[in-house]
Amino acid sequence: MNEKWTTANIPDQRGRVAVVTGANTGLGYETAKALAERGASVVLAVRDVEKGEQAAARMTGDVTVQALDLTSLESVRTAAAALRSRLDRIDLLINNAGVMYTPKRTTRDGFETQFGTNHLGHFALTGLLLDLMLPVPGSRVVTVSSTGHRIRAAIHFDDLQWERSYGRVAAYGQSKLANLMFTYELQRRLAAHGTTVAVAAHPGMSSTELARNAPAALRLPLTWLAPLITQTPAMGALPTLRAAVDPAVRGGQYYGPGGRNEIKGLPRLVTSSPKSHEEAVQQRLWTVSEDLTGVRFPVARPRQDPFPSGSALAM
Repeated sequence: MNEKWTTANIPDQRGRVAVVTGANTGLGYETAKALAERGASVVLAVRDVEKGEQAAARMTGDVTVQALDLTSLESVRTAAAALRSRLDRIDLLINNAGVMYTPKRTTRDGFETQFGTNHLGHFALTGLLLDLMLPVPGSRVVTVSSTGHRIRAAIHFDDLQWERSYGRVAAYGQSKLANLMFTYELQRRLAAHGTTVAVAAHPGMSSTELARNAPAALRLPLTWLAPLITQTPAMGALPTLRAAVDPAVRGGQYYGPGGRNEIKGLPRLVTSSPKSHEEAVQQRLWTVSEDLTGVRFPVARPRQDPFPSGSALAM
């Protein structure tokens, strides 16, 4: 596998349709921009349509904008219906949007903001769009996680919405762990279909707006250290892009920066925490997510070996 993968390695994307959430800035912008430059028809699925239009104007190629607020299931359903009315296929669904270290607050549906936005919103969107992907050979669902899935992270089924106590770092860790568990369980359910695969990625330490809600004790040190420990959004987007378009990628894999501690560097296949591979927890999270969102996926869990030849799970 190519260990020096860059945007120069992106295959021709003409004829392919990509939907990228949170694509008006940062990692999502760079991801969408690179795909559009290689010929894909790209939909920027964003909360602020005006900012989305401004972002689209800075890109070359076929780029359109779709309103999407992941903190509202009503908005997710409306966006999915609009996309279904205008698209007859989706080759790439890139679940990129996210929030990090937010103060304690809830979404419009009463979910803790980080869990509701990072996991449940994308879970619902994927389920509502998946039947546009299943007939498309080579289609992929790419969900962006984080090294934060290792930090104070667990799925707190007894208090998913952090109603008893709230820790913003632990809540972020739960949401990013959920992203990975969703990817692995989705791949298991997709394996029997043989067309669509689920892949995960993380950007390492990238210089974006995501950390603006970091605790005060961390903000100043991060500002001082940023030039040393962060990389540009364009570099941070490379693992997502590789997960989305590299022909060598297999379902259930996880991509991140190849440098020390996965902080910076060109993208490569990486590993996630042992906790992220707990299949019973993945399945329970899936069931709970269906119940919370009211979204049922058009795929069934296969009874045979969940990872037949041709797919791989990075352990």
